[in-house]
Amino acid sequence: MSTYDVVVIGAGLAGLETARRLAGRGQRVLLVDQKTALDRSVHTTGIFVRRTLEDFDLPEDCLGPPVRHVVLYSPRGRALPLESARTEYRVGRMGALYGRMLDSCVAAGVEWAPGTRFAGLLDDGTHSVVVLETGGRGWSARARLVVGADGAASRVAPALGLSVNREWIVGVEEVFRVSTDGPPCFHCWLDPELAPGYLAWVVADGEEVHLGVGGYAARFQPADALRRFRERVEDRFGLRGKMADERRGGRIPVGGVLPRIASPRGLLVGDAAGAVSPLTAGGLDPCIRLSALAARVAADFIATGDEASLTAYSGGAFRRRFRSRLLLRRALAAVRSPLAAEIAIAALRSPLLRPLASHVFFGRGSFPDTGEERGITPITPRSVKTGRAQEASVA
Repeated sequence: MSTYDVVVIGAGLAGLETARRLAGRGQRVLLVDQKTALDRSVHTTGIFVRRTLEDFDLPEDCLGPPVRHVVLYSPRGRALPLESARTEYRVGRMGALYGRMLDSCVAAGVEWAPGTRFAGLLDDGTHSVVVLETGGRGWSARARLVVGADGAASRVAPALGLSVNREWIVGVEEVFRVSTDGPPCFHCWLDPELAPGYLAWVVADGEEVHLGVGGYAARFQPADALRRFRERVEDRFGLRGKMADERRGGRIPVGGVLPRIASPRGLLVGDAAGAVSPLTAGGLDPCIRLSALAARVAADFIATGDEASLTAYSGGAFRRRFRSRLLLRRALAAVRSPLAAEIAIAALRSPLLRPLASHVFFGRGSFPDTGEERGITPITPRSVKTGRAQEASVA
């Protein structure tokens, strides 16, 4: 049985970023994911906000064109256009970005085990024994720490005795690789009959169109809502008769960062930690920031064995910063009638509240700074054969 400093379960953005940073700090890391290829079954729309783009060095060729325009619509189609003087959003080409990040991980020394399922966790007194399964064959790896980066419905979290997500919305979208005219724009519909508790959206950046809906699962049928929404807007965006290049979907936690996300046996990152804005359901910026902090805290704890170092990774401390967003989440969830949505959009169009709408879409406030934002080794192109790492890790 091989021994690692850290085993990371899940190779989405959070798992890849955490593994890369840990390896950069000299840790021996095993990265595990159920998928055999990371460009398949992508779950996120991939919208990176200005704050992320300013603070982190993301590969330019893995990002779509800059987006400075947002239009918010009422159920009847009344529009509230907003424009920023700066680049506010860029849509990540997530399959390519995941591949680039994986190459960087392996180049830094991370061992990669694709097509591998997390089956359980045992405690041998000094280490965790991570029970895994690859191609129907069971095997185990010993780890000082286990990082759960396995999504909103994390299986690692309960195995570590940590908090689990209990509130989420469900999103589903189609991606079309088609060009569009006009400036890149993020279009959002506040329509509780179509997307209860959240939004329907179209992101058209000139190279791709992302069309999706999200809401509380108990209050709508996502696939049917997506079909109805497409019928409403497909002519406008030139999608009639076109087949989607991708279909994405999944759970998005909106209950805020979970109270307990660290223990002497492991940590949670990304959606598994609830690191998603309760209001906007944006998760990429919190994901990267929390992953950066997780890597530093994990490396410090492994080096010193001092459990006090884990206090820097307190979910409770982060939750206090999200009180206002949690209240706004409740308010958004309470909008159940089209009339209420019409009134809300009309109010936001007024001179008094229009700045509030701009702040929601363009404000730089998001996840708190963790102190890890600057001086980051960039993700760079690298040609790496990952098969050897997989064979080494399974052996």
